[in-house]
Amino acid sequence: MKICIFGAGAIGGYMAAKLAEAGADVSVVARGPHLAAMQANGLTLIENGTRSTRKVRASANPAELGPQDYVVVTLKAHSVPPVVPAMQPLLGPQTTVVSGVNGVPWWYFHKLGGPLDGRRLATVDPGDAQWNGIGPDRVLGCVVYPAAEVSEPGVIHHIEGNRFTLGEPDGSTSERATALSKALGAAGLKAPVRPRIRDEIWVKLWGNLSFNPVSALTHATLDVLCTDPGTRPVVRAMMVEAQEIAEKLGVKFPIDVDRRIDGGAAVGAHRTSMLQDLDAGRPMEIEALVGSVVELGQLTGTPTPTIDIVLALIRLRARMAEAS
Repeated sequence: MKICIFGAGAIGGYMAAKLAEAGADVSVVARGPHLAAMQANGLTLIENGTRSTRKVRASANPAELGPQDYVVVTLKAHSVPPVVPAMQPLLGPQTTVVSGVNGVPWWYFHKLGGPLDGRRLATVDPGDAQWNGIGPDRVLGCVVYPAAEVSEPGVIHHIEGNRFTLGEPDGSTSERATALSKALGAAGLKAPVRPRIRDEIWVKLWGNLSFNPVSALTHATLDVLCTDPGTRPVVRAMMVEAQEIAEKLGVKFPIDVDRRIDGGAAVGAHRTSMLQDLDAGRPMEIEALVGSVVELGQLTGTPTPTIDIVLALIRLRARMAEAS
């Protein structure tokens, strides 16, 4: 089984390192100093205080790696459409593309059933780049839970979590999903195959669509924005609007809004990924995490007044950051 991690940053690098330690045939697509360090010294993982290094095939050119059985995409959502052409050498006739990207996935309506079946989402797949260049039939859904960081080029520091939930768009327990689950399990990762992958996508998105932009606007950590008497009602209102959309699409939430917010507060003084990107001068995942929910609200006829306001503010914040 050949597995390529496309975008071997913190999360992709963590998965690649675990697979490499287990002896899997794994390769990575990366760039810059991180790539150079992996090529020179191997990929290093720091986990539970233990440091280990493994050699992995690493390249900026997918053509050097050839067709794969699985391509696991762990880029930021807005970074995927531009690299679809470069991804083509990895895609053989039977290649499965595992979508480990935050936010509403571009394939969301593939095999969903109902009147929106097959609908495409402009906010997360402008110009249908992924729909046409990858194809929804290749896709296996994945919800990413671990926290990790690139502490220095070529070095991944694992913080917590080891679950990568998998799910077919049609809810089936397929051979390809089961095979990947076993491979990840052999590497010490949890990879359950779930029949309702969209439910898990929404539970994670619930927090991302609210915590992320509000934290980027206020620079508050999770513990503060989830308990502050001014910001908690804002994130709660955003979640309630999102829940109405999701339930119209058939999603079932296993917890209620306040428990989800309390869970965010319990994480502590965590700076969200959007705040980290803003501080580092990187593009923020605004459309996949927030704009896509507004698009789904329009498709389902669901008003999103609070989300609309926060989206307008964070889009302006991004433009101001780009101009500075």
